[in-house]
Amino acid sequence: MSGRKRDLRSNFEVGTSRWAVRRAQWRALGITDEDMLKPKIAVVNTSSDIAICFSHIDEIARRAKGWIREAGGLPFEIRTTAPSDFIISAGRRATFILPSRDLIANDIEVQVEGAQLDGMILLTSCDKTVPGQLMAAARLNIPALVVICGYQSSGELDGEHVDIEEVFLHAGHHAQGATSLERLTAMADAAIRSPGVCSGMGTANSMHSVVEALGMALPGSAPVAANSPRMWKMVERSCRRIVEMVWEDLRPRQILTEGAFRNAARVVLAEAGSINCIKHLQAVALEAGVDIDIYETFDRESDRIPVLAAVRPIGADTIEAFEAAGGARAVMKRLEPQLDTEVLTATGRSLGTELADMALADDTVIRPLERPWSKEAAIVLLSGSLAPETAIVKVGLRTPDRKLAFRGRARIFEDSASAEAALSAGRIVAGDVVVLRGQGVRGGPGMGGASRLVFALEGAGMGAEVAVVTDGQLSGLVNKGLVVGEVLPEAADGGPLALVRDGDVIDIDVRDKRIDLEVDAEKLAARAADFSPPEPPDDSGWLRIYRQNVQSLRRGASLIETAVKEKE
Repeated sequence: MSGRKRDLRSNFEVGTSRWAVRRAQWRALGITDEDMLKPKIAVVNTSSDIAICFSHIDEIARRAKGWIREAGGLPFEIRTTAPSDFIISAGRRATFILPSRDLIANDIEVQVEGAQLDGMILLTSCDKTVPGQLMAAARLNIPALVVICGYQSSGELDGEHVDIEEVFLHAGHHAQGATSLERLTAMADAAIRSPGVCSGMGTANSMHSVVEALGMALPGSAPVAANSPRMWKMVERSCRRIVEMVWEDLRPRQILTEGAFRNAARVVLAEAGSINCIKHLQAVALEAGVDIDIYETFDRESDRIPVLAAVRPIGADTIEAFEAAGGARAVMKRLEPQLDTEVLTATGRSLGTELADMALADDTVIRPLERPWSKEAAIVLLSGSLAPETAIVKVGLRTPDRKLAFRGRARIFEDSASAEAALSAGRIVAGDVVVLRGQGVRGGPGMGGASRLVFALEGAGMGAEVAVVTDGQLSGLVNKGLVVGEVLPEAADGGPLALVRDGDVIDIDVRDKRIDLEVDAEKLAARAADFSPPEPPDDSGWLRIYRQNVQSLRRGASLIETAVKEKE
């Protein structure tokens, strides 16, 4: 075979049991003797009929297999669980969302490692598919390439932009009587006009940029419109490249280095991306065997990385405009003086080499370092007596009316429904700090979302009048008020959040990166002595397994305890 450079792990010793039974299976599939010697490439298809975000991926997989065959590989399509946040959030307190990420990683491991395939094309779309696939790539450490399958076209209503995130936001408004059912229905009907992920700089598009910043996708991959000619071109190029990567034995752990993770953090900060990227990057780093504290990295880098792009929801620019301006690659070109350009990419060349010939024509959407949208971070990590480990605020662009400090009395809720009922009854008032706890990775389990409550507060006209503090996760949308998420240690672990009582004073100051509970140490110690962990939710199956094994967010909410070391 021309171009062959090494033995392949998938080519079993002739005459062995493994060889014989697999030959029987594959001959029955019509696979020839010649094909059996080629690189076996998994085409990882994370899709189902349940959501529009990945409704086009079956066709991508079909074409990808043809291009892999043309490049001299033998493709095998495999499927994983297919989570869409807006669909699978309906059951079990919306707690299946984060745990689905780890199911994806394990699905891939079972099928690819079990079959001893040689490489992977990872067809990625919605929020949890990206980190789940990256985790699997890092864990298995066989040649792997992520293919970004694109964002959806959003719609218009009465001449104004409308997308899925705005539908989510206005559902909260409707709950408080601020948006009519007729208007909400019309928004839902107009919001989505094609397959693909949510069209703003939410978790999906942020993680697509992360993939490129890590070097795990071909340069110029992110973002891209779903089913566009450019998407199809990148799919074809990726399919041809993965066969080359197998022969070159270019593996994820050569690409996923400490420098690559620091670059990814810088790109997220420059794009004012989703705070969910932090925990996902930490989980991928653990799988890659890279001993890096991603939370500390974001905290440190936020002091020096300006905001260079202002894509919806933090600004008015669309994802289409961001793509036209060069996307993640253009952001990296702007950031080049602050990046580790020696890191390796999936092309086999360094990041510096890949950026060398890139020209930037547009400086209005993706701005230069000397003229950013903001010199102050859009993502801020807090700590203090209420969050001894960390907490996160998505500030967005710091306009003069943006609240960056809040001091008020706590109103405690153990679930979002109770908080929304209190709001409707007028029991939440201006000046309150609404504390929604028990929503963390173990308390949920799997991180319940606080965004529905936040949007209801905004719909009631109180978004800027109260603060919200939670150990749950938040939507990528920027809120009018001060919203602090992912407080650690979480309440279920006995962190200070579990010890807060109604009426306690909470003081938040984003500029000082501080969140404090103003209760004297003696009183707090007495409360801690009386603390007993709440009864876990009466869950069976996957959520119970997840709760029993999940690590803290500071460990990426991973199911592994320590960084995975390189296999011998």
